[in-house]
Amino acid sequence: MPRRQKDLALLQSILRPTSSSCSRQSSIRDFSVLNRPPPNYPGHVPLTFIERSALAVGSAVASLLNPRRADMIAALGEATAQPFFITKLRNRMLASPTGRRILRDRPRITSKTMSLEHLRKLPENSVGRTYAAWLDREGVSPDTRDWVRYIDDEEEAYVMQRYRECHDFYHALTGLPIFVEGEIGLKAFEFANTGLPMTALSLVAIVKLKPQERQRMFNTYLPWAFSNGLGSVDLINIYWEEELETDVDDLRARLGIEPPPDLRETRKKLREAQKRASKDKKT
Repeated sequence: MPRRQKDLALLQSILRPTSSSCSRQSSIRDFSVLNRPPPNYPGHVPLTFIERSALAVGSAVASLLNPRRADMIAALGEATAQPFFITKLRNRMLASPTGRRILRDRPRITSKTMSLEHLRKLPENSVGRTYAAWLDREGVSPDTRDWVRYIDDEEEAYVMQRYRECHDFYHALTGLPIFVEGEIGLKAFEFANTGLPMTALSLVAIVKLKPQERQRMFNTYLPWAFSNGLGSVDLINIYWEEELETDVDDLRARLGIEPPPDLRETRKKLREAQKRASKDKKT
């Protein structure tokens, strides 16, 4: 065979895809709405890029229209966490001895794994009792967290689930309530601490606040959130189950968190002042 023909044959063999490559490319092409790969863990729903993008946009709009739609906020968190942000958060856990233990043990935070009756009997000002008191005051339960479905990697799905189930501990630690103003303040704190996009996107809900609430957010709670979120340790690496009997003030000091002004008390005093002003105006 002439040299030129040999060179051409060699080039064709290099450019020609192998059977495994063809199979891989075919598998990628075949991934569609009607032909999904098998789930990577129970409940997992693999999504195409277009589906994930649509989920992100749709859930963002729904969350803005109704900030109480926890299911839409959860979907937004999962749709926007991949491929970079949730991996980065997992890597921060892997870099921490406690984070690695959490990933190995896979603890869950529910009313079955963490008895509220027991937590209510813990010493005054302990982390566990503060957490239970916050749940009772706000009328919420640790069992209301949605299961992760749209994160592809199984370990990263657990990281998202762990973040989600620890959310109420962040509430208890900071004292922020669950109404919109308190949630926005906590989401800003979480964004500074975790870097998850959903927590930043949730701040768009500021536009729905009343002018006085918006001013309070910009003047007080956002500066507090970014300062404390950036300055504290990675909260994803806190083994809350091992801190239940710790004094909550000691834990805040160890984590580098200063509680913000009591939002419920601030709103209460403002309402009382407005009532007095209205009464004085009538007289």
